[in-house]
Amino acid sequence: ADPWTLEKLGEEAGLSRSSLHERFVHFIGQPPMQYLTRWRMQLASRLLLEGEPVAGAAAAVGYESEAAFSRAFKKLVGEAPATWRRANR
Repeated sequence: ADPWTLEKLGEEAGLSRSSLHERFVHFIGQPPMQYLTRWRMQLASRLLLEGEPVAGAAAAVGYESEAAFSRAFKKLVGEAPATWRRANR
């Protein structure tokens, strides 16, 4: 839920932003921020299935607003969080 940026991730890894990006794409196959978003959505999906309200899942994975989380979730998953939860219960 930390407000990660590419710069902060690079500092943690002891790499520049460009080196982190390059290595991440080479080894993981996607940019670090895209990976982080996907990881957050996986965590949020589990919370939603466990009955967590959309706002609670959003906050738990680092989104400041339910609306921003819902947009990101829909962009990645293809449907709104509440719709996805109903279909996957």
